[in-house]
Amino acid sequence: MTPSHPTQRPTDAAYLDDRQPDLPTDLLTLPWIDVHNHAHTLSWNDRERYALSGCRSMIMVASGYHWTPYKPVRASDVRFLWDDAINRRAAIERNHFFEAKIGLGINTGARIENPNELLDAMDDYCALDEVVAIGETGVTPSQHVSSWNADHQQAVVQAQMEIAADHDLPVILHTPNRSDDSERSYRPELGTPGYEKNVELDQDSVIDGENPELEAVKLDVEAMRDAGLADERVVASHADGNNTEYLMDDTDCYLSYTIGNAWLIGVSIADVADAIDRYGPERIMIDTDCANVLRTDPFSLKRAIFELYRYGIDESAIRTVVFENPRDVFGLAEQHSG
Repeated sequence: MTPSHPTQRPTDAAYLDDRQPDLPTDLLTLPWIDVHNHAHTLSWNDRERYALSGCRSMIMVASGYHWTPYKPVRASDVRFLWDDAINRRAAIERNHFFEAKIGLGINTGARIENPNELLDAMDDYCALDEVVAIGETGVTPSQHVSSWNADHQQAVVQAQMEIAADHDLPVILHTPNRSDDSERSYRPELGTPGYEKNVELDQDSVIDGENPELEAVKLDVEAMRDAGLADERVVASHADGNNTEYLMDDTDCYLSYTIGNAWLIGVSIADVADAIDRYGPERIMIDTDCANVLRTDPFSLKRAIFELYRYGIDESAIRTVVFENPRDVFGLAEQHSG
């Protein structure tokens, strides 16, 4: 029987049956953890957006060549980045109520002239309670301004993984992404909109072959095993269609899909849902990678929670991906683990 409604003419309600979806209202308050961002470089308002959208914990990655004033980069430049993030951390927690921890490492996106100085200092930094990860780091095919030999990069990555193993810390691995060659290119003199970087200063790849981005990841995995670091202590950030199958089939690493700047990484929430369907949620995470040099979205991870459900991922799997996996791997949100 068609229900009666006090409208002048029939609306949709007159044609709908009584069946209603069982909406997962628990997703409204589901806590989540961002395992890779640069929130210490964002505005106060952007960090508040994290809090407003339910962020429980985050790892603010302090390794980023974008913020160093000189190229090539010196160890003192990177130490400033580490110290700056550590200096800001406590005030960020007090202002926004989420747990803010630090990841620090040697990013190979620009050649560092004296990395051994950083490796010598890193041991003391890793003893700090606020440092919960080494990274982001990983072999990069192309550097900004000045090239860095792949073998030397790999040695620096392996040395960091050895330090991580000594301190029982996980490593956030920067995996380079493979762009779609069919996309139309922007004017070279303007660079990529949304990325405040002089892209014309990027150097040619130091890795030969048809797929240097995947080869870089394989070099990282080789370094991980030579360092004696367990696969389960590595989180491959910026996972994409070019490296997912290799990392899932040939390693036991975790994969973190960066969804805060999909225009750059090329990964959608549908891609994450497909990965969960194929491999299960047990080794999957999501991160925003929000930074002040990028057009990014602090609300993206909260939006992803709803999108994953719309794509058919059940609530328990979503909770595993956005909260339980990062909580367990990085030791975060310990007072809220229920």
